[in-house]
Amino acid sequence: MIGSNQIHLKNYHELVAGFFDEVFFITNSTPSLVPTESMALNFSLKNPIAGWRTIQAIKKKIKTFHPDVIHIHQAGSFAFYTLLAAKKFNIPVIVTAWGSDILISPNRNFALRSMVKYILNHADYFSSDSGFMAVEMNRLADKELNVLIANFGIDSPSVSVAKEKIIYSNRLHKPLYRIDKIIIAFASWVKKNPDWKLVIGATGEKTESLKQLAVDLKLNYKIEFVGWLDKKKNEEYYSKSTFYVSIPESDATSISLLEAMAHGCIPVVSDLPANKEWIENGVNGIIVNDLENLFNSIGAIDIEKAKSLNKKIIEERATKESNRRKFISLYEKAMHIKK
Repeated sequence: MIGSNQIHLKNYHELVAGFFDEVFFITNSTPSLVPTESMALNFSLKNPIAGWRTIQAIKKKIKTFHPDVIHIHQAGSFAFYTLLAAKKFNIPVIVTAWGSDILISPNRNFALRSMVKYILNHADYFSSDSGFMAVEMNRLADKELNVLIANFGIDSPSVSVAKEKIIYSNRLHKPLYRIDKIIIAFASWVKKNPDWKLVIGATGEKTESLKQLAVDLKLNYKIEFVGWLDKKKNEEYYSKSTFYVSIPESDATSISLLEAMAHGCIPVVSDLPANKEWIENGVNGIIVNDLENLFNSIGAIDIEKAKSLNKKIIEERATKESNRRKFISLYEKAMHIKK
């Protein structure tokens, strides 16, 4: 398994744990988050010599480890170098797209677009957490790909407390996620709804400027920055928050959105194709285009009906067990065909 040394990789390993007798990880940094044997390589595209060394190291590992499947997470440099290393081996290669690797990177320049096209035309199988992203993958490849629609799944809620007048945001503090727009919209809305509170989780490069924005808008008493939370504390905020807000400029299916739905939060999300696969505007959540008036529609939604619908959606499409079965079926299919 090959990918960025992030919590997502660890979560995926836990999702499919036990299916393979042995898993070896190749990541981009040490110490690794994954609880198994691993090594770190340089996946930068800026240094051709380092890239060549990475390809040779992957080749060597394939020869000594003899994997039944190579599973790459992210259709970027991780997949590009690995596919170059594995092209002479008769081993099925699966690529799991994470979102920006398909929806953003190919639009940045010709080189990145060519790299992604190469990946999509040389891997054997793919997975995507949204139908929208799968369509985009087919378009970039200019052919119909073997794309499994599956996500990493979420745990059943373990915390249950009474709902409060809280709006919760826990996306990273990066420009992509537009947390500043959330704060500005809340500043206007809270004047007419003074008994509500905005809780902002997570951290990032914009954290300090976001805190200053709250102060400048005289909202420091209405906005609470709670930082990076552990799983239990994050679930507590989901559980007691009435609404959950996430308005990135681009996104695939967000696990945090699914977690919020599972905990009874009513989602307020940006108008993106992946969000529309989970949210029907005004029925089980709110899809917004007007970011200045982000919260103006929340009073019109039937909260109890929305909570009930979201619980049903999560049980049918987003549990860990249902998605584990999907990925294991993909592994079985890949190994059977290659053998």
